[in-house]
Amino acid sequence: MHGPRDALGYGVKLAGATLFFVDAGVDTGPIIAQVAVPVLDDDDEETLTERIKVAERRQLVTQVGRLLREGWTITGRKVTIGVSDTSSGADGRRPIRRALLSVYDKTGLVELARALHDAGVEIVSTGSTATTIEGAGIPVTPVETLTGFPEVLDGRVKTLHPKVHAGLLADLRLERHAAQLGELGIAPFDLLVSNLYPFTETVASGADFDACVEQIDIGGPAMVRAAAKNHASVAVVTSVSAYPSVLAALADGGFSAGQRQQLAARAFADIAEYDVAVANWFAVRTGPAEQEWPTFAGQVLTAPTPLRYGENPHQAAVLYVDPASPPGLAQAEQLHGKEMSYNNYVDADAAWRAVNDFADRPAVAIIKHANPCGIAIGADVAQAHRRAHACDPVSAFGGVIAVNRPVSVEMAQQVAEVFTEVLVAPDFEPGAVDVLSGKKNIRLLRAPAWAPYPAEWRPVSGGALVQMADRVDAPGDDPAGWRLVTGEPADESTLADLAFAWRAVRAVKSNAILLAAEGATVGVGMGQVNRVDSAHLAVSRAGAERARGAVAASDAFFPFPDGLQVLIDAGVRAVVQPGGSVRDEEVVAAATAAGITMYLTGTRHFFH
Repeated sequence: MHGPRDALGYGVKLAGATLFFVDAGVDTGPIIAQVAVPVLDDDDEETLTERIKVAERRQLVTQVGRLLREGWTITGRKVTIGVSDTSSGADGRRPIRRALLSVYDKTGLVELARALHDAGVEIVSTGSTATTIEGAGIPVTPVETLTGFPEVLDGRVKTLHPKVHAGLLADLRLERHAAQLGELGIAPFDLLVSNLYPFTETVASGADFDACVEQIDIGGPAMVRAAAKNHASVAVVTSVSAYPSVLAALADGGFSAGQRQQLAARAFADIAEYDVAVANWFAVRTGPAEQEWPTFAGQVLTAPTPLRYGENPHQAAVLYVDPASPPGLAQAEQLHGKEMSYNNYVDADAAWRAVNDFADRPAVAIIKHANPCGIAIGADVAQAHRRAHACDPVSAFGGVIAVNRPVSVEMAQQVAEVFTEVLVAPDFEPGAVDVLSGKKNIRLLRAPAWAPYPAEWRPVSGGALVQMADRVDAPGDDPAGWRLVTGEPADESTLADLAFAWRAVRAVKSNAILLAAEGATVGVGMGQVNRVDSAHLAVSRAGAERARGAVAASDAFFPFPDGLQVLIDAGVRAVVQPGGSVRDEEVVAAATAAGITMYLTGTRHFFH
């Protein structure tokens, strides 16, 4: 055997091993398989010979198994193995005979590879995936042995080769494809298992630009797209969670045509999500400095949960998860109650948003039709709930409650006394769920920690509106920055009530007027088309006794003194509002004449 000696003598980079049928000649029989064996820099004749023998033995076991399972055709010196369409049955099931494994996430890899090997499947693999499989004592063919081309450019090029992609893209329903594979000596793949470089995780870690770019996968998506397109002949698995389906398919004689279509759909969705993440990141990082918004903005929504119906019974509805956003209500754990509805989620989101504007104190918000029935802070959640409920007990019936601290047993007992649709909380203290589970219809949600979303999307005909989310962190939201325009400076208690009212009014649909006292709303006027009507509504909801001596907040300026006059006549003692009207002087003059205190924030909080 002079091949290794000659290879070393001539300085070639690749040697090889050939498996053939024996005939009357010497090494003249039909060739079954040929594999490349890279020549390493430190090879001598002994080490190279041994590695060639290992490759021969591995091919002997693999190819004899394939011959027995799949049969063969001999044309001259060419042997064609298993390249015909072998789907069987009405469901188009295809047996798994040859698999390509190339994964970043190695979770469950060894167990999967062992199951494939035990089922007689030939395994081809790449880089660290092959190393992991081989390290577990499972036979595997490195992809460079298949292609005869080494991994290059720091691993950037491993699988971008015709012997890989032809094996993934050959439609074995077509005789011409099978014939071409036979002519080229390429064996098809029946299964691709691949997951991608962790691009989004790398970006989230704060890595620099070059490090993020390095985690943009090329070969993985190319293989996944190829296999997914050719799902008629190849099954593609892109998630560790789908590995059990591979084991089931091995037992069932392969994946059916319908199963391969479903796997392909999942694969294309995974690639789309990956591409959108890369495109969004590049658009933000490389856009012109003077351009506030990127030229491309993609959104991926996954994991749909069907809802009973939409706002009305004749409207279909579904809840999607946005994997690019921080976890929120869409990921909340439902601990009790019947399924959530579309309206439940709308109100729960409004309540969760409102209550989390008060991070420094226990707070409760009660919402109905996306507007507050009451918002309050307290020494504990039970007190905050009593105060919020007292604002408008009639409207609170059938409302949605959110609380920014764990629900106590005392609060649970109070909630249980009134019909409530949903209760959202970061957690529930021991015994609280037991108290509430006596009410079969109340939905109890344990929501992830509040994480405000950076931008808000709203569809419009032919497009979408996008804006930065409104949060209570604008310069005018801090009472220290307010401008006193008339009246005596507020004492500590009054200023605290004004600050509470200013935060709470942000949760009210415009035009919004909110009356508050002692850390609780006492009257809310919402959603009116003029500010005078909103003021009348807030006063009437509060009643004469509670309105007298309360403070007021307006989400936008008073365009005329008339809206303010409604509050003055009701006995409101202090008002906070953005200012900015062309008639600000008239409005301030009315406040001065009434002897009330007025602060201007310079910040508006419209909410539509």
